[in-house]
Amino acid sequence: MTAPALVALAHGSRDPRSAATIGALVDEVRASRPDLRIEKAFLELAKPSFQTVVDKLVRAGHDEIVVVPLLLTEAHHATVDVPAVIEAATARHPHLRIRATKVLGLESSFLEVLDVRMREALKRSRVRELDALVLAAAGSSDALANQSVARMARLWGAHHKLPVTAAFASAAPPAAGEAVRAFRAQGRRHIAVASLFLAPGFLPDRAAELSLEAGAIAVSEPLGAHPEIARTVLARYAVGAVELVPV
Repeated sequence: MTAPALVALAHGSRDPRSAATIGALVDEVRASRPDLRIEKAFLELAKPSFQTVVDKLVRAGHDEIVVVPLLLTEAHHATVDVPAVIEAATARHPHLRIRATKVLGLESSFLEVLDVRMREALKRSRVRELDALVLAAAGSSDALANQSVARMARLWGAHHKLPVTAAFASAAPPAAGEAVRAFRAQGRRHIAVASLFLAPGFLPDRAAELSLEAGAIAVSEPLGAHPEIARTVLARYAVGAVELVPV
């Protein structure tokens, strides 16, 4: 029996760096599971679209697909957009069985990735001392999504024994620059900002710009194509593939 195909479904961005990063992440996943058919797709703003990828897989003979949403929180894209594109694909191909897994999310293991990216940023900036951290994420009108970022910030702060504030690039306060200024108002001067985004684009760029303007001494790159992220994609796939097995 052929294993279900895996579609890594990202949001998408007009910024070509974003699609390139998603492509590199999918390459990491493929390197771990060369036996699987693995494709990337985007909800909007980039190609290929989910429908295009599904049509290609159907033409290749696949009748089962596991979709892993490359989203860090359970916000609007996860609860509305992903189900909508899956419903549309199923309507086009009634014989096709598609299972969406839970989103990539914010696993505690991603703290390791944050640390890697932060060490890279500190090395670039020649910084050896920190007295505060800001964890900058996209932000959402969904309070639960923002709370998951705040939990991640608390975990990261406890790990490093440093004060950490969660900040958001849209839809919720504080902005990254505001968080940096708040720490500076407390007398802290060595403040670094971590980019809790999967890939580069407008929002992480804006968060970085505001952070540096406010006095941050370093801003890390987004999580990107790290092996730990790839392992989580495959863990989500494994659960989805089991759920497709007939009972």
